[in-house]
Amino acid sequence: MAVDYFKHEKIWFDKYKYDDAERRYYEQMNGPVGGSSRQQENGASTILRDIARARENIQKSLAGSASATASGPAGDQNELLSRISHLEVENQNLRSVVADLQMAIFKLESRLNALEKSSTSHQPSPVPPTQKVEPFSVPSKKVELPSASPAKKAEPAAAEEDDDDDIDLFGSDDEEEDQEAAKVREERLRQYAEKKAKKPGLIAKSSILLDVKPWDDETDMAKMEECVRSVHMDGLVWGASKLVPVGYGIKKLQIQCVVEDDKVGTDILEEEITKFEDYVQSVDIAAFNKI
Repeated sequence: MAVDYFKHEKIWFDKYKYDDAERRYYEQMNGPVGGSSRQQENGASTILRDIARARENIQKSLAGSASATASGPAGDQNELLSRISHLEVENQNLRSVVADLQMAIFKLESRLNALEKSSTSHQPSPVPPTQKVEPFSVPSKKVELPSASPAKKAEPAAAEEDDDDDIDLFGSDDEEEDQEAAKVREERLRQYAEKKAKKPGLIAKSSILLDVKPWDDETDMAKMEECVRSVHMDGLVWGASKLVPVGYGIKKLQIQCVVEDDKVGTDILEEEITKFEDYVQSVDIAAFNKI
């Protein structure tokens, strides 16, 4: 078995023969060499044989290690790729779960806002600012009149007492002139009252900015704006509108309108808009200004 093995080995076993032949050739060319030089050449030949054997063993060991390393990193790389793909799948699943949770939270918030709006709508509606201001402005004028009238009445009473002493029993002409002057004064007062009654009063108006919020990001905002503008009332005029982003791809409708305070109230306007339940979640007053 050992002989068969050495048959296939790539080792130069006969190298010493060629070394001896080379040595004899140079001896013939240059003359005989001493015994010390021969010993040195024999030692060098044995060292060269050992070096050749060592090189062959090193080549064999390197070939075996190369085959082992070629199979090892490939397996590690495949395992690493499988782990990365598994982590990516888990990341996608977690993202979908987070998106579902965010959407559920948003729906819950919208439902809570709707419940708060419905609870506040059952409470007695506050009186608009215009209805509070006008009644107080009129009585203030009425209260001032009685305070000034006693002074005015006291002066004619004192004048009448002074005139009683100078009464002319036979002065009928003066009495007729006084009656004519009173008639003229009453006629002028009547004309002034009629003219004042015909004059149109000041119409109080307000500019309102409304925030109309949809249910979710799938709501048709163009259709919702069309529904809002379909609300018609005496004293209501719709203005410009725009879409304002809220979050998570959802936008709200901001629309301007001008109303007459005596004809249109904010509560009535909100009730009419919230009737479109398929599109409108809630209505808020973003700004309210008197014109």
